[in-house]
Amino acid sequence: MTFGNPLPAWAIAAAVAAAIVVAWLAYRRLPIAAPRRRLLSALRFTTLAWLVFCLMRPMVPASGTAAADAIVPILIDTSRSMGLADADGARRIDRARALVEHDLRPALSTRFQMEVLRFGDRVSAADASTLAATDRRTALGAALQAVRDRYRGRAVAGIVLVTDGGDNGSVDPVAAASGGAPIYPIGIGPASPLRDREVISVTAAESVLSDASVDLTVAAVAHGYGSAPIELRLLENGRGIDLRRVKPAADGAPVSETFHVAPNRDVPTVYTVEIPSAGDEPVADNNARSALVPAAGRPRRLLLVQGAPGFEHSFLRRAWAGDRGLEIDSVVRNGRDDSGGGTFYVQAAQSRANALVGGYPATREALFAYDVIVLANVEPDLLTSQQIAMTRAFVGERGGGLMVLGARGFQRQGLRGTELDDVLPLDSADKGGVVQASSVPPRNRVMVTAAGDDHPIMQLAPTPVENDRKWAAVPALAAISPLGGARPGASVLAVTGGPGGAPRALIAVQRFGEGRTMVFTGEASWRWRMMLPTSDQSYERFWRQSARWLAQNAPEPVTLSLPAAPAPGDAIPVTITARDAGYRPRADAGIEVRITSPAGRQDTVRADPVLSQPGQFRATVRAADAGVYRISIVARQAQTTLGTPVATLLVGGVDPEMTDPRRNDDTLQRVARASGGAVFGVDDTAALVARLDTAAPGAGLALRTDLWHTGWSFAILAGLLAAEWLTRRTWGLR
Repeated sequence: MTFGNPLPAWAIAAAVAAAIVVAWLAYRRLPIAAPRRRLLSALRFTTLAWLVFCLMRPMVPASGTAAADAIVPILIDTSRSMGLADADGARRIDRARALVEHDLRPALSTRFQMEVLRFGDRVSAADASTLAATDRRTALGAALQAVRDRYRGRAVAGIVLVTDGGDNGSVDPVAAASGGAPIYPIGIGPASPLRDREVISVTAAESVLSDASVDLTVAAVAHGYGSAPIELRLLENGRGIDLRRVKPAADGAPVSETFHVAPNRDVPTVYTVEIPSAGDEPVADNNARSALVPAAGRPRRLLLVQGAPGFEHSFLRRAWAGDRGLEIDSVVRNGRDDSGGGTFYVQAAQSRANALVGGYPATREALFAYDVIVLANVEPDLLTSQQIAMTRAFVGERGGGLMVLGARGFQRQGLRGTELDDVLPLDSADKGGVVQASSVPPRNRVMVTAAGDDHPIMQLAPTPVENDRKWAAVPALAAISPLGGARPGASVLAVTGGPGGAPRALIAVQRFGEGRTMVFTGEASWRWRMMLPTSDQSYERFWRQSARWLAQNAPEPVTLSLPAAPAPGDAIPVTITARDAGYRPRADAGIEVRITSPAGRQDTVRADPVLSQPGQFRATVRAADAGVYRISIVARQAQTTLGTPVATLLVGGVDPEMTDPRRNDDTLQRVARASGGAVFGVDDTAALVARLDTAAPGAGLALRTDLWHTGWSFAILAGLLAAEWLTRRTWGLR
């Protein structure tokens, strides 16, 4: 006998002792003779002990299970990749059908109960002679889970898996293979690459460029064509706009190419990269891949707080106001009134101006309405300790961006010792510290570091050579405010020559919590605008890109997340996070999800709360056709609208079933190891049968019958309770 829920010896002893105490206390004070008290206590103890025994789930081996009763399910892949014809012209599904009909069935049917199942989109019983490779995708993990559920409680000698090893489902096949009957995969198809060209990925980077251009990075590979150039054709909403030929280093070596595109910021744009199909390619479905660049969305809100009037304020405001992707509110401290309080010049949208009359937002809701805060020449006395704490939360919790510049913010104590100290990327405690640099630039001139070469803030030109030339032409700053080195995890993007010829940090950034921060230690960057030709936009480009990068991670109070590359027919999960204006989770929100299909059809579904994550909700959307879907959310809390975010989703931009169509031996090996099985070749039927013969007796012995899950266990419990009750009634006890 074994137990499904075994308890350690100390726990059993404790349970027995507790049952004795409870049984004795139940009758200790009753005015009855000692023999009767002992009998009733014994009946109560026996009842409690039987309950503990049943809760431990006693089990015994199932009787009457012979090796011939063991089941061997044969799970055959019927996804579209199994319809491919390999080098000899034979289709994979035909090989699988012949393997089952001519080899496996004759060898296994006399020894085991053999059942044939097909899998792809789902698992179902099948006739091997009529199998067809028609399923959209290979959901291998879900299929293994379904087979385990299908044969739960039955003796399974092993599961024979006939497949090319593809897997593009949402369930991990290795996890699904663990803890059950051994799995014996038989790989179908060639392990070596086919003669094939494939677009591996198309990735659209988030744009921080002021001209709204986007970098589209493409990866491709060719097998069987040597080092012949790969032709990459770029289409924008189906219209060809660029063509490039990239030569790989060797056969099978991936190539990468970056296209600079300018999508329409008002509507979503679909970019497709395709490789013209060669006549000798057995797979043409993987020659194209698409990516969606969504519409720009609302302008990002920026609050510029200037501690004193100066040229920098007007130049910065003008640069940012010229970018229609930014919405600028500004506050300038003019001086003090007769009572010693500050006076401020406010330029802001009417809906937010009242919150700025005191120089800085006084509530979490007013501050969190912005995406970026810029503190320029702001001394700590301008902000209260509560406002400093709110600003820290603005970055760490809300996900906003914080930029600090101007000498007044760095002089004397500066922000050192406040809650904003460690939020900034440079150490303000050691202002004599220097940073590492490959060389020392002239004093107050800009030199971009290796980290800055690749950072979007520092890109003034499309090529590295032009970018270096642009930065070299930027005029010298008037001065710098010396700070210490970079904090762990921070990046110094540019340095300048400081006093004594040592390199000092000029531009540094870091991520803090959910947001981003930036420090600019230079003075009078407006010189870049005044001393460069009118046609040179370096000043505007740098400051606009800085603001956009800082705002990039700042979410709305209500956000939704979607999967990256769903296929037509998928059940698409939509995750919504609902917060109020102060970015506090709202578990009591009502969420409505509206879906507009590519054909214009509209549907509405409700989202259900995720109990383990307050403020988070989930819904499932069905996308029957390929194309661009519009997902809009309406989130309400009582009569208050929390937010109405909108997102677009490209369905069918990639065909995951035809990605890398060779036999995937790695997946087959990992599934076999996780289950205790082994991989066999199509000619190893005899070895497979011998392995199943060995496993069959163990499969029968592994089965257990639950003793507690029977009528007898209930009858014993009911009998004990009845015996105690009848005894009590016989002796006149209630």
